[in-house]
Amino acid sequence: MLCEPDVKTTQVSQLLHGHIARVVERNGLWLHVKGADDYAGWIHQGYVVTMPEPVPPLSQTGWNDPRPLSLGCTVRDDHGATRKLALGALITEGQDRVGGLAMTLEERRHSFPPRADSITASAMTFFEGTSYEWGGVTPWGCDCSGLVSSSFQLHGVKVPRDAWMQAMTGQPVPSMKELRPADLLFFSDDPDGKITHVAISLGGMKVVHLALGRGGYAVDDLEAGDEYTSLLVTRFRFARRIL
Repeated sequence: MLCEPDVKTTQVSQLLHGHIARVVERNGLWLHVKGADDYAGWIHQGYVVTMPEPVPPLSQTGWNDPRPLSLGCTVRDDHGATRKLALGALITEGQDRVGGLAMTLEERRHSFPPRADSITASAMTFFEGTSYEWGGVTPWGCDCSGLVSSSFQLHGVKVPRDAWMQAMTGQPVPSMKELRPADLLFFSDDPDGKITHVAISLGGMKVVHLALGRGGYAVDDLEAGDEYTSLLVTRFRFARRIL
């Protein structure tokens, strides 16, 4: 999903395989769409197919879709072609899983409960080694808010897509000394104070995040005192408790 109807512009998010989106506007071969997370962006029509009626409500699609959702799997279609699906993609009609893991919504409710320790474990397990990619939401490339969104959504906890939107959810945490696992820490390097980075607390001063300053996935101790963490602490603005 791009910020403008032009392939040369910036990616702002991703619409994963099998996810449904609503067309808001058309511009030639480009579609301005909103997915189940209500996040908008431009996508070329070559990447999508028209859904037959009746189309389910967006609230029942995406991470809430009852179809098997990839935890990192490979599928084969009716023509024998195989495709790898990233975490969060959906197995669609005519595809059979031939490798890796996938779970239905009901199965995920049992295996991925909405608990803080489970959410932080998923963030560390699925995204370890992930490179930083602006607008990415999967272990194939992800940004800071994509890590938060995907990790929470896997456990049935809906959070907005972008860091500045996530900063308006949950309840305030009075101080960094009171951080609990799965609390969200927000940072800014913007002169106007707009939130530009988010990290997931592991409890105390340890966080897991997708950081441009680390090149991607990192587990950091904000009390470590190295150049990067010291700079990050100066950019800390507040924390929010989602659970």
